[in-house]
Amino acid sequence: MKFYRPLRAVKAITFDLDDTLYDNYPVIRKTTAEAHAALQAWHPSLREFTPLDYQKLRDELLAREPDIYHDVSEWRRRSVELALLNVGLSAQEATTGAEEIMSVFHHWRSQVEMPEETHQTLKALGEKVPLVAITNGNARPEQLGIADYFQFALRAGPDGRAKPYQDMYHLAAQRLGLPPEAILHVGDDLTTDVAGALRCGMQACWINLRGGNLMHIADARLVPHVEISRLASLTSLL
Repeated sequence: MKFYRPLRAVKAITFDLDDTLYDNYPVIRKTTAEAHAALQAWHPSLREFTPLDYQKLRDELLAREPDIYHDVSEWRRRSVELALLNVGLSAQEATTGAEEIMSVFHHWRSQVEMPEETHQTLKALGEKVPLVAITNGNARPEQLGIADYFQFALRAGPDGRAKPYQDMYHLAAQRLGLPPEAILHVGDDLTTDVAGALRCGMQACWINLRGGNLMHIADARLVPHVEISRLASLTSLL
């Protein structure tokens, strides 16, 4: 544990989800493959539809509607819907197909191997202060088996613009009834989590799970209050 700024009393903790509470890479790789296979199987004309073809549709949609970036689930659903429309399906057929393909996506998205350390740490912390989840992604705490640890969860899109925009940070403070400076945000990303939290007045904890050096990482913009290398270290702060 390394301290870079004086840490004030922590009255609540907000958490990023992906790559903070668990390793997100294996589940995303599997989820992406299964969802794409479901798309290819939906219509004969899509059997040769490649991930690159899909990415082109995502890019086209983003160029037309830049704000869709803030809701990754809707961005994915609309991209799938567009692929179905492009092979001649009706609007209703494309909508139905996109919803069913997204159900495949969300099934695999929740197949996370949650570390026991995460359960133990969240349980211990939750007995002392309120906990909140704040995510840019589409992981659902209730499907990950961790929802009971949190007072509530905020997701980019339905709850505001994606981090590092301050929407969800301010909303969390408002719903907790606390000033931002009394809240510690924990996350793995130096831009969305550390810089985003600091710019809205929160305290920030960087969880460095890959042995990076804060002084030599290109996207380091603002120094966090504290750096940890394992989640369980948080229990010593309260």
